[in-house]
Amino acid sequence: MPRVFNTAGPNREAQHYTLPPLARLPPDTRDLIDQGFYFVLHGPRQSGKTTSMLALTELLRQDGRYAVVFASIEPARGRADLVDTQKTVIACLHAGAQMSLPPAEQAPDPQQFAQSQLPVADFLRAWTQACPRPLVLVIDEIDCLENEHLMAVLSQLRAGYPNRPAHFPHSIALFGMRDVRDYKVASGGSPNLGTASPFNIKRESLTVRYFDRHEIVELYGQHTAATGQAFTPQAVDRAWELTKGQPYLVNALADLVVRKLHWQGPIDAAQIQEAKERLILERGTHFDSLMARLRDDRVRRVLQPILLGTLHVDWQDDDLSYCQDLGLVDSSQPPQVANPIYREVIVRSLTRRMQTSIPSPRDRWTLADGRLDIDALRTAFVDFWREHAEAFVRHEDYKEVAGQLVLMAFLQRIVNGGGQIHREYAAGLGRIDVLIRWPLDGLVYGDRLENHLFELKVWRQDKADPLAQALQQVQDYAQKVGLASATAVIFDRRDASLQRKWGERLSVETDRPGVAGVPVLVVRV
Repeated sequence: MPRVFNTAGPNREAQHYTLPPLARLPPDTRDLIDQGFYFVLHGPRQSGKTTSMLALTELLRQDGRYAVVFASIEPARGRADLVDTQKTVIACLHAGAQMSLPPAEQAPDPQQFAQSQLPVADFLRAWTQACPRPLVLVIDEIDCLENEHLMAVLSQLRAGYPNRPAHFPHSIALFGMRDVRDYKVASGGSPNLGTASPFNIKRESLTVRYFDRHEIVELYGQHTAATGQAFTPQAVDRAWELTKGQPYLVNALADLVVRKLHWQGPIDAAQIQEAKERLILERGTHFDSLMARLRDDRVRRVLQPILLGTLHVDWQDDDLSYCQDLGLVDSSQPPQVANPIYREVIVRSLTRRMQTSIPSPRDRWTLADGRLDIDALRTAFVDFWREHAEAFVRHEDYKEVAGQLVLMAFLQRIVNGGGQIHREYAAGLGRIDVLIRWPLDGLVYGDRLENHLFELKVWRQDKADPLAQALQQVQDYAQKVGLASATAVIFDRRDASLQRKWGERLSVETDRPGVAGVPVLVVRV
């Protein structure tokens, strides 16, 4: 059976195009096990944690020094009863031992610990004392335990840690999305890294790194070697730009082109771009699990200033770490959304409720010659804003950027199916750029496109009118990509403006001269 690009579960080399999984683990991971540490390996969902740890487990088994058990405690997710949770954890470890260890090293019968006050600790102690080799546990899906359930398990590991290796497992590797500080607190320690805890092993958490560009070339090259279908350098470049090496996204783009779009010839940047749009529209479980976090206060405190483009952010270090652990935000300075695909998905998710409430136009916004009727589109937005925007803004959790989200929801709803929308926003950028790319030949991913820019700026208290900056940015865009039109939307957040009635804030400047030959409409709201 031919191999495929994997988009679900751990990689199996016989089934999936696979890069060497151990190469993406920190180089000292094996040393941590040999030295008897308990440690946490964390990373976003579908980033390769399970694949890498399965490979590490197999390497340790081949070494022969340890009794190694890999177990997922996913069945313990959502258990209401604390006793039931601990029984399920023990049952998962027992099942892992049955699948991987010889009879002399098997775990004891879980029923022996049914009445124990510390069932997990007593189970591990009895197992270790009877096992002829040092016991190493690799535990997946630790994230499925929450609150007192997580604390109950980790505190028992913490209590037994000083008794290793004779009376407790030699080494335990936990892996999930959260970093080491969360586990330290849950196990009874302090968030301060100097506090004694079995998880206090490094000042930085261990993570599974993403692919680099050369590894994308290698992964896609496996498909070429198997089928003869090549990925052009431009296709690889586009995949790298869109994903920044996030393994699920790298695989998903290629899988869409090959398996769902059924592309037969060489794969170029246009096919990767089309796959990106399809991937976003399909809203698979990968995106759903991430986007479900957007209404979390910790995520909102980080993402809202990034959307606004501000440098003066109100997030806490733990908020930022949490968003990085989820894979939503990168570690750059200042932090940005992790990749362009997430950048697009985040905005579409935040505006999804608005989009479903905005009526679609009765006919396409297309002139007789195929161009976008930008004047009609802008007039429709002004009318929509005047009548409906206040209600949307009042009900939006992201209050500081609610107006911008309303505009983007309107544009997304109107342009869906007829063109592409590209957004650019980042902390420190000071703006949101929304670029509509409209096909002139009816081919959404064709080469003949016209560009219409919406430049979104905020006018803050005690600051100068940002229009001059907006016009300069219009000129910069016109020089880079060429523009058929530009719209500068100024969101007036000054105290005096906010005290005015909603309808009185809106104004449209129709007589302003263009910039670099580009007509500019200025809308103030």
